[in-house]
Amino acid sequence: MRLEEYWGIGPKTSELLSEELGVERAVEAIESADTRALTAAGLSRGRATRILRRATGAESMDLLATRDTRDVYKELLDLAEEYAVTPGAADKIRVLTPLPTREAMAERLDDVLAARDTWATLSEDDHRAVLDAFERYEAGGERAAVETALALKDTGVSEGVFDAVAELDGDALTDARAALAGLAGEGDRVGEGADEQLDRLRTQLGQIADLAAATPEVVEAVQADARRPDEFQDALVRHVTDETGVDGTRVRDAMPREATDAQDFVDAALRELRSSLRSAVEEREQTVAASLEDDLTAAREDVDAAVAVVGDVALSVSLARFAIAYDLTRPTFVDRETIAVRNARNLALADTDDVQPVTYAIGDHTLAVHSANDPPSGDRVAVLTGANSGGKTTLLETLCQVQLLAQMGLPVPAEAAEVGLVDTVVFHRRHASFNAGVLESTLRSVVPPLTGGDRALMLVDEFEAITEPGSAANLLHGLVTLTVDRDALGVFVTHLAADLEPLPAAARTDGIFAEGLSQDLDLLVDYQPRFGTVGKSTPEFIVSRLVANANDPVERSGFETLARAVGEEAVQRTLSDALWTESE
Repeated sequence: MRLEEYWGIGPKTSELLSEELGVERAVEAIESADTRALTAAGLSRGRATRILRRATGAESMDLLATRDTRDVYKELLDLAEEYAVTPGAADKIRVLTPLPTREAMAERLDDVLAARDTWATLSEDDHRAVLDAFERYEAGGERAAVETALALKDTGVSEGVFDAVAELDGDALTDARAALAGLAGEGDRVGEGADEQLDRLRTQLGQIADLAAATPEVVEAVQADARRPDEFQDALVRHVTDETGVDGTRVRDAMPREATDAQDFVDAALRELRSSLRSAVEEREQTVAASLEDDLTAAREDVDAAVAVVGDVALSVSLARFAIAYDLTRPTFVDRETIAVRNARNLALADTDDVQPVTYAIGDHTLAVHSANDPPSGDRVAVLTGANSGGKTTLLETLCQVQLLAQMGLPVPAEAAEVGLVDTVVFHRRHASFNAGVLESTLRSVVPPLTGGDRALMLVDEFEAITEPGSAANLLHGLVTLTVDRDALGVFVTHLAADLEPLPAAARTDGIFAEGLSQDLDLLVDYQPRFGTVGKSTPEFIVSRLVANANDPVERSGFETLARAVGEEAVQRTLSDALWTESE
């Protein structure tokens, strides 16, 4: 296969990968989603990630129909990546994509939730032991995988997702670890510690080199030990043997037959001895390397199993930790086109205190909460209205998160969820740009998915922000009608609800209400939408706060003018309520 057949690989990238990896290895890296191999070859992490996402999930990436949908997708991966237990697991999380079939989604969900249940039952000590074991895998590669597998086995954790680790052959991996350590030396050298004889020869070679670099001192020491000239050779043997441990026979064999003086004699002997030891080292290295290669070949299946198991378990544990951190649950996949959530939470607000979960639904569903405000079933499209800062955009984003996570085969941030699969998610955030170019680009991004015949989920926020109100109402009404006509699902946030009447029969209007001001003059909002009713923006609450907080008389006078415009009586009542609450 030609590298340029992959998305995002042009002539220059193809040439780079071919030179650094070779075509076969580059193809293997792409097909196995090996981010490290591509970055080591010279690609940036971001570019490698984009290439691998398309290579592994091309048929499903069209789900991410707009820039805002893709931003939510990337934000979800960023959150999950924070819980990765190894760099390799982080790389795998970065290239997770929506899955093409419900079966694939269910399979991944089963794996993640089984890992979550296993991780949740382990003690803190077990958590620490497992995480410490995974730290060995940071460098990646076969040796690190074998080291990690053995460390995981040593933890004694063997249930659930760790069952595959327990099944690995510990004895075979111990032998493989020794072989891999021995073959991990620089260049073609056998690593230190692989063979005692080789280590000893290398040490002796280094010591002889040191003596050869200081022959005058050697000559002086030998002459001091030799009482007569004919004892010089024996004294040299003793000195070299004492200093290096080299066998005396090897030292004698290295001595020259002729020499002009003592200095020349020692130089020649040490030079020959160094050459002899170098040959001995090379010969022993070859012997040891051949033996290690045989050991590694014998353990090849076990090593490959360790690499696969450690990689899979690391990913599963990482996603399990993500699921536990955000209290994610299994969504229910349904054949109907719907998205329905009970007590859903936006992941971006996980660190915020007192977050109000929201129950919401569009399409046919059976997700009842048995309250007076159960989301109605059957309405495929909703127009969401209500107070500024009322959580409307957050609700759209939450629905987008649930749909994407479910179709990625991951649990979702809701007490319960029913999700029908769609082909495209059109999420459009409010963009405060008011010009023809923005209007045209927005229409180009949101309309084609509706007219393309695919199942679409439309999540559109304040369409009126990109054109004048009159035209915006007409265009939004047309977009709602088109969504209904195409049997798509949609939630449209707007402040123009009155201008959209009458809505198509399959659409409804929902509202979020502000309820007043707190004693600190903070806006109190019930973020749970009320179904079938228009929400109130209640500007008197905002103006009341401005009046109360104005210290400058002129500024206060200006806000009081606004108070009369929105209803001075309502403003005064709001201030009285807030002050009364404070006095209580």
